Amino acid sequence: MQKLDLTAFDVVLQSTTHCAKYVKTASNALIITYCHNPFRLVWSSESYEKIANSGRVKKFIYQKVINYMKGVDKGFADKTSWFITNSQEVLPRIKAAYQPKTEIAIINPSVKCDNFFVSQGYGQYYLVVSRFESYKKVDMVIEAFKSMPQHNLVIVGKGSREDELRKISSPNITFLSGLTREELAQVYANCKAFIFPQLEDYGITPLEANASGRPVIAYGKGGVTETMIPYTTDAASATALFFKEQTALALKGAIDLFETLTFSPAFIRAHAESFDEAAFVLKIRSFVTRKYLLQKGMPQEVSEGVQSKAITV
Repeated sequence: MQKLDLTAFDVVLQSTTHCAKYVKTASNALIITYCHNPFRLVWSSESYEKIANSGRVKKFIYQKVINYMKGVDKGFADKTSWFITNSQEVLPRIKAAYQPKTEIAIINPSVKCDNFFVSQGYGQYYLVVSRFESYKKVDMVIEAFKSMPQHNLVIVGKGSREDELRKISSPNITFLSGLTREELAQVYANCKAFIFPQLEDYGITPLEANASGRPVIAYGKGGVTETMIPYTTDAASATALFFKEQTALALKGAIDLFETLTFSPAFIRAHAESFDEAAFVLKIRSFVTRKYLLQKGMPQEVSEGVQSKAITV
């Protein structure tokens, strides 16, 4: 990335967790970094099992390398004029790692609503769309549905734990993979509800379910608290039902409650449209324009006719 010479450009908008911010830029360029998370290997190294479970000597060597990489990563991050991030969940991590001198903006990532549709009815299954990794908690969902043979579950995805998850499955659970975009939209549109058991910084799949007019049953922490409208007293004005503990028992209780409620597909779809790609592009464009005008000492309301060479990395 350091070989990518962008010194001819006066605005650089870079989307990154790691290496996009290493590009070569002019000293007076406006650098806007959409940071999805600080470089995880450096700033959250213990989240990697290979590092967390290493012996004393290996861990010492890892830490020496990581400390050096922290200095490199922080040095390039310091070139950023303004940070944008995807959720409140990530914001304090950016502050802790990079100590930005300007306020961090939150612009939630988009969902392509045109890829999904609202069905006239729905099927008799609950849905999970996920990679099969430990933190995704698909095993917890399987455990819950094994105790509820009256309910069907469809799981879409692949991953390192696929064989293990299939082995602990039961007859009311179906696995699918390799779906086309149209087939996935069909599966979303015809589910009773989408199940989201993991803790994520943001999470696009709940919004994809909402774009299909379907409600979400989610563990009520992390990114979903920013994108979903949780049920309290009126399901018709909600997009999700939250459960408080990341356990099969709590999920089962949420499903039992869900079966008594009536959500509004039209309300849910309208909510998803506020996160549509067009709205996201407008927010990004507006942010970049305002910061460009601010740098040039121009009134922020003067937005028409501003021409700048820009590249997105």
